[in-house]
Amino acid sequence: MTTLEPATDAAQDNLAALESEAIHIFREVAGEFDRPVILFSGGKDSTLLLHLAIKAFWPAPVPFPLLHVDTGHNFDEVIDFRDRVVEQHGLRLVVAKVQDWIDDGRLEERADGMRNPLQTTPLLDTIAENKFDAVFGGGRRDEERARAKERIFSLRNAFGQWEPRRQRPELWNLYNGRHRPGEQVRVFPLSNWTEADVWNYIAREKVELPSIYYAHRREVYQRDGMWLAEGPWGGPRPDEVVRELTVRYRTVGDGSCTGAIESTAATVDEVIAEVSASRLTERGATRADDRMSEAAMEDRKREGYF
Repeated sequence: MTTLEPATDAAQDNLAALESEAIHIFREVAGEFDRPVILFSGGKDSTLLLHLAIKAFWPAPVPFPLLHVDTGHNFDEVIDFRDRVVEQHGLRLVVAKVQDWIDDGRLEERADGMRNPLQTTPLLDTIAENKFDAVFGGGRRDEERARAKERIFSLRNAFGQWEPRRQRPELWNLYNGRHRPGEQVRVFPLSNWTEADVWNYIAREKVELPSIYYAHRREVYQRDGMWLAEGPWGGPRPDEVVRELTVRYRTVGDGSCTGAIESTAATVDEVIAEVSASRLTERGATRADDRMSEAAMEDRKREGYF
């Protein structure tokens, strides 16, 4: 087991600065927009977003609802955690179920079984239906190249599409939320955080996460270099051998495209040590949906995805 040194004063100062920036962003949005919403899946980044939102407005309740675009291919542990957190804090949760869009013909199931790429239409429809004008997401610049290009306040057009040429400068923590009727702004309070920052903050604040972020035994099979779990999304194929391994998840999404990693990191400190030694981001290591093309994420962002 790896023993971690106590966090340095500089590291604690960095976390304090990141926290302060995020809380400032939440309060700015509350003051500038009429109908904000937080994207919340129960994953670590959206859980951290909610934790920061609670801090930003305490002792008042969080003044806007949560939105989960539910692929129907989620891990049971994550959905149970999501519902428990919502009940614990007395929050309103809006759920857009991809299955509803498939059932009524607005979407078609993909041949590969992945549903992450199908989230865009339910997301945009739900934003329009509820007239949400600011949508908080947990995206970070260190995750993926397309996310590294995006501002903290990311203007989207009336179709929810990202237009890089319309990105606005953000100097001295001044954020421009102006938008035309029908447009929306995606807001990323964690833009400047790294995966290590997220885990160090989780350790400092003792933020609870779904159990699958820590080492556990699970039946998995290997596909395209990733360990996938059996579930309603299909698999394994006849030539794919199921093994029971000690694994954990670095990121949580649609079960058909989110891979586990072999790991014995069962505590926050052990996860921090493991993340510190990794040369790959969590999406680069375990997300098949980002491997569909060199510009997979950017293509989806242009269509309206996060």
